Parts: sequence; structure tokens; C-alpha cells
Amino acid sequence: MASDQKNCQNCREPFQIQPEDFEFYKKINVPPPTFCWQCRLQRRLMFRNERTLYKRTCDLCSVDMLSMYAPDAPFTIYCRECWFSDKWDPISYGADYDFSKPFFQQFKELLHRVPRMSLYNRNSTNSPFTNMAVESKNVYLAYSIVHCEDVAYSKNIDRSRWIFDSLNVHDSEQCYQNIFGDHNYNSSYLINANNTIASRYSYDLGACQNCLLCTNLRNGTYMIRNQAVTKEAYAEELKKLGSYQVHEAMEKELEERRSNATHKYAEIIRSVNSTGNYLNNVKNARMVFDGYDLEDVAYCFRTFAMKNSMDVSFSGIQSELVYEWITGGTQNYNTKFSTAGLWALSNVEYTDYCGSSSYLLGCTSLRGKEYCIFNKQYDKESFNALREKIIQHMNDMPYVDAQGRSFGYGEFFPYDLSAFAYNETIAQEYFPQKSDEAHMKGFRWQEPATKNYSVTKKPNELPDHIDAVDENMCQEVIGCQHEAQCNEQCTNAFKITPQELQFYKARAVPLPRLCPNCRHFQRIKQMDLLKLYHRSCMCVSGHAHGDQSCPNEFESPYDPDRPEVIYCESCYQAEVV
Repeated sequence: MASDQKNCQNCREPFQIQPEDFEFYKKINVPPPTFCWQCRLQRRLMFRNERTLYKRTCDLCSVDMLSMYAPDAPFTIYCRECWFSDKWDPISYGADYDFSKPFFQQFKELLHRVPRMSLYNRNSTNSPFTNMAVESKNVYLAYSIVHCEDVAYSKNIDRSRWIFDSLNVHDSEQCYQNIFGDHNYNSSYLINANNTIASRYSYDLGACQNCLLCTNLRNGTYMIRNQAVTKEAYAEELKKLGSYQVHEAMEKELEERRSNATHKYAEIIRSVNSTGNYLNNVKNARMVFDGYDLEDVAYCFRTFAMKNSMDVSFSGIQSELVYEWITGGTQNYNTKFSTAGLWALSNVEYTDYCGSSSYLLGCTSLRGKEYCIFNKQYDKESFNALREKIIQHMNDMPYVDAQGRSFGYGEFFPYDLSAFAYNETIAQEYFPQKSDEAHMKGFRWQEPATKNYSVTKKPNELPDHIDAVDENMCQEVIGCQHEAQCNEQCTNAFKITPQELQFYKARAVPLPRLCPNCRHFQRIKQMDLLKLYHRSCMCVSGHAHGDQSCPNEFESPYDPDRPEVIYCESCYQAEVV
């Protein structure tokens, strides 16, 4: 089948549906989308709130708890223990399908009736102040954490321990302010580093040890600014660390050195026939960002251990034939248009917080069930017959939102069904909006509550050097440098925990001047856009192409207007490795 061009319902821009896309849609028996892949991604991300947390009370046991739902949200919210208990039955909220109303209107009504879990944490211990943590221990104000221990103020961390203020780090230990790294140890302020030990303020390192302010370096040991130094000279340079003034100077220098470094067109390793960025051990991937152990996938973000799937975000793990899915779920098969899967779902559509179930349509909070529609149980024959009628009805009477966007069978949930305001979700991180922009697009916006913290230490009153800080600092309320005047969910004030202070002192890290939210958004700004541009290699002579310009072309997240020098894989390998 040939490719087809359509105009996106949301952004009105043209987009292509490729032959491989049509093959997948046919395989799972869904119509092609009417939203472009970027708008599909943004829409899914609007259904995931990670870090906007509120104090409220469990509506069943009355225990005080943290929740990702605001106190005035129109939902019944249970603590994790109550939600997983047998004190209530989701089937009791079941409803007959009403053919006089659109499907999504009825599903929204069901979502407002059935109790919701306060936070999405699976099998995690001693982690009450986190969200989206799986099989982890001692996690504090960190999000999208998988199989980790002792992690704080971080996001997208897998199989790691003692990680603070980091983003997209895997299989690492004792790291601070690492952004995109694998198998690093005892390192701070690294960007795009792998298999690196005891290094600081560097970009694009591989198999390095004891390196400072280095870029495009492989197998370096005791290096400063890419020059070899003695062990003693390196130790003398490290004595400068711990000062905030020195930190600011080194961060500025790192930024300059990174800008002048050679940049590979995309961070793709051990992968074949794939486009995207930050891919590892991937085969046949198109437009995939931050993924590993994947095969035959497209339009995905933050996915791993998955195959034959499209439009999946923050999910994966031994799953196949997954489409338009956001958050969680392991060992899923043929699952479509769903949020917050728990585990072991098969042949389900339009579900929310379901697990260990099969043959569901329009259900929420079910576990261990099959052949259910709107949380009502049916026999197999009745389920199949009603399902076909509902699909036809969804197309005959689509849900139309206030902006005129139409949602029939084959589209993910309408924006209106998200339990969260736009700026509560991670859509704000990757597709930032201001309140007036969000309102114009028909997205809800949550005005932040006024926080009258009694700041006891202003940022400019903090000691310059970490050695001058004692345990009394943990009693202080520190003002954030941004003073809530940014668009970064600033909390305006923050505190230092004893474990955090111990971590800083052991690694000569000065006290931060920004609150955890603002620090997080500064790291997000270091990421390349979730978008690809057609580029040509900028190498003009040397390497395999001789004295001619390199003819190689590729898809890259680097916008052509950016100043960095971008090389193809072969030229980068010849230049750097």
C-alpha cells in the first residue's frame, strides 16, 4: 500500500501515513489516525501526571496521603492499600451501554464514579513521596523509576542506585546531575556519557575514568580539558569542587565546550534500520525516542522490551501489539487506546488502571476480569456482539469536543477525559504552553495554589562551599532562585534532607539554589526535541570521503538552525573514536 497524506485534526498540518503504518493498523484491525504523530504523543502525555502532587485524604480509610489528583478534582480517591483491597468491587459500578450518547461521554461518567488510586506505584517500598515508581526502594520526589534504590529528584531512571538530580540514567550508581547515561559510577554533571567512572562536568564520554571538562573522549584516564595530566595534578583540580562559584564557572565552560564539540547525528547505538534518538539495541524503529531492546516499533517515547507496537509512551516490558498507550503495563498483548495498565492485559481497548484481564472495552480499575464493557460482566458471545455494535456507534455518533475535534473508534481518549490539567502533566515538559495558549487550544489549566512558605534562607545567603554546611541546614526553608516567576512548576521554596546533604558532602557538590521542580526543568532543556529533521553530514573533508564533502544524509533531532556541527555515524566514529 502506498503512503497517504492527511491533515491533522489538531494542528491542521499535513502528515504522512506510511505503508508500514497501514500494515500495522490492518494487523490490529483499527482505522488510521486523524492526528499527526506529534499531536498523538502530546495527547497521550496529557494523561500522565508525574510530579504535581497534592495532600489529601483517602476517601475510604481517611488516612492522610499524597495524591496526583487535586483536592477539588471530581473523583473518589483511595490510598494504594485501599484501592488494591477487597473492601470495594469495581464491577459494582458497571453500567449498561447507552446508544443515545457518545461512547466517550459515557466513559467519562464512569471514570468519575469509580474510585481511583492516589499514586501509581507498583511494588515499591519506603517511597511515599514519589509517583510512577516500579519495583523500587527508597525513592524520594523522583518519577518513572524502574528497579532502583535510593533515588531522589530524578526522572526516567532504570536499574540504578544512589542517583540524585538526574535524567534518563540506566544501570548506574552514585551519580549526580547525569543526563542520558548508562553504566556510570561516582560521576557528576555528565551529559551523554557511558561506562564512565569518577568524572565531572563533561560531554560525550565513553569508557573514561577521572576526567574533568572533557568532550568527545573515549578511554581517557586522568584528563582535564581533553589533556592528560598526572594523578596528583588531577587531585589538585578536584580540590576546587564544592564551591558554588566554581560550579557556575565549570557549568558555563561545559556549555561552551559542548557547543563546540562534534555531535553525532543522533544517539543511536547497537541498532539497525532505526530513526529517532537515544536508542540502544533497537531494530526497525521509526520516530522512536529514548528506547531500548525494541523491534518493529514506531512513534514511541520512553519504551523498552517491546515489539510490533506503535504510539506507546512510558511502557513496554515484554509486550507486543500495543497501540496508543500511556503509562505502565508489562506482558501486554493486543492492547489499544489505554492508560495506566498494571500488568498482563490482552485484547483490551479503552481501559484505565486495569490489570490481569482480557477482552475489556471501556473499563476502569478492573483486575482479574474478562468480557466486560463499562465494568459490566458479559458472556463471550454477548460481549463480542455488543462490542461490534459499540464500535459502529462510536463512528456513527463520534464525540466532538469544544474545538470541533472528532473522536470515533480508533482515536485515543479526547483531551476532555484527562483527569489532569495540562500543566499538571508531562505534556508541559515536552510541549510547553502558557496558560493563555493552553486555553486557546481547549486544554484545562490549573492555577498553582498560593504557597506562603516562611523562607529562612535566601539563595544568596547559602554558604558558597559545601564544607561550610552543617546538619542545621536541614532545618532551613530555602527560597528558590526563580521565586515562582518561571513556567516550571516552581515550589518557591525547598528543604535539604539529611540523606541529600550527606550525598553532597561525599561528592563535593554545592547546595542547589533552585527547587527540585526548577532543577528538573533545567535538565529537560538539555534534551533534544522529540522531533526529527532531514540533515546532511557537515564534514567537509577527510575520512572515507576524501577531500569532498560527506554525501551522507540522515534524520536528526538537531534543528538545521542550530549552530552545532553534526556528523554522520561514519564521520563521527572516524573523528571521535
